This record gives sequence, structure tokens and C-alpha cells, in this order.
Amino acid sequence: MLILLPPSEGKDSPARGRPLRMADLSFPALTATREAVAGALVRLCDGPTARARSTLGITARQEEELRRNRALLTAPAAPAAEVYSGVLYDALDLASLPARSARRAASDIAIASALFGLLRVTDRIPAYRLSGDASLPGVGRLAAAWREPVAGAITQAAATGVVLDLRSSAYVALGPVPAELSQRTAVARVLHERGGKRVVVSHHNKATKGRIVRSLLAQPRPKTIPDLAGILGAGGHRVGLRPPTKNGQPWTMDVVVREL
Repeated sequence: MLILLPPSEGKDSPARGRPLRMADLSFPALTATREAVAGALVRLCDGPTARARSTLGITARQEEELRRNRALLTAPAAPAAEVYSGVLYDALDLASLPARSARRAASDIAIASALFGLLRVTDRIPAYRLSGDASLPGVGRLAAAWREPVAGAITQAAATGVVLDLRSSAYVALGPVPAELSQRTAVARVLHERGGKRVVVSHHNKATKGRIVRSLLAQPRPKTIPDLAGILGAGGHRVGLRPPTKNGQPWTMDVVVREL
């Protein structure tokens, strides 16, 4: 199984550890693009501050983000599971997983990244600031730079298993799941039901997604998308499933919550 997660905007800076080594990261086919993007990001943040802020979409109060990026290649690195923070990762709580679930997390989860393309939770990275919708001098739009390499990495990581795509739209754009995997791919969204109506939620969907993943890591791997929905349903989640309406499209899986 492959579970695709978004990164988090919030990141914890490792206090100690050897610096980033691109050659040690998973998905070595992404190395060349990683090096190009990292080099462009460091050069941007070493240059005029106003330009760097504008490109990265940050304010004068976020000077620390520029410092992190300047030190990208020399700062301490730690497993991505420890660097990414925020609502989804708090709910997933990788550090507290039982040993068996932790092994599943290491093999089944892949995290989308504007800087690294795709990562495993065990890959050692520094804290950084770069959004999926950014455009870097010398590289251009990250969606264009990453689209083909990340799609190839997803195909490799998925092998013959089910794919659950929990990424936000900006990170889907960095590398959509290839059409040939669509029949065994589900794109999940979280709906809040209140007064008989269902609406898509934003902030709170991250916590729900974190809980979904934690639940899945404790269960046998699903063999089909309906099997995936059944496993989540047995775990107490209300799940609606819609098959693809066109060739090349994934399944749609709605997870309905009544309380946020």
C-alpha cells in the first residue's frame, strides 16, 4: 500500500545530527531535481531579502524561515517524521506508534515535498520553508519541475498495491498519481455533516486524515479500494465510496464526521 501525505508548513528544527545528504534519501531518481531546487532556494535566500520574502510568500516577521533556508545544506537533519509538525502529524503521532505500525509507516507512507519531491518518514532532512505553489529563479514553477519525476516515484512506491492520496491540491500538482494506477487509487476528502448537510472542511480535515492513517497502519493492508473503505468503516469511520466515472480517474472516498 502507498499512503501519500502532504508536508506541514510548520517544521521543527533538529537540534543535532549530521547535515542533509541527498544521496541517502529514498527515491534516488529524484536526486538531480532535489539538488537543483535546493541550490536555487539557497541562492534565493542568500540574495536580496525583499525578493526572497516575496517569492516564498513570507513576511518580515518570518526572518527565521530565510535563515533556515540559507543553512539548508549545513544544518542538522532528522527523520522527516520528527521534522514535520502540525495538525495532521500531531493526530498521526508517529513517535507513539507500536513497533509493527511504525514499520508499516516507514514502508507505506510517502510525504510530498516542494523541496524533496517525495520522502519516506525515515529520510533525514533539515527544517525548511518552501511551498508547493512556488516558482524559484533558475528552476521555474515547482509543479513543472517535479511533475514527471514525482509521478515516476509514485509508480515505483505503489508497486502493485492500493494508493490512498491524502495530499492537498498544491502537492497533487507536484506529481499526480499516474492514470495507469487510477483503478487502485482513492482520493480522500473529509466532510462535516451538520443538520443533514455535508460540507468540505479545511483545517480539521488534517486531524481526521492523521487519525485515518494511524488506524490503517494497525490493520492488514487492503487489496482493493472497496477493501480499504471496509477497513476504515470497521475502524469506526463513516465512509462513502464512488468509483471512477472516466478512464484514468481515481476513486473518490468521503470520510464523514459529525464532530470537529
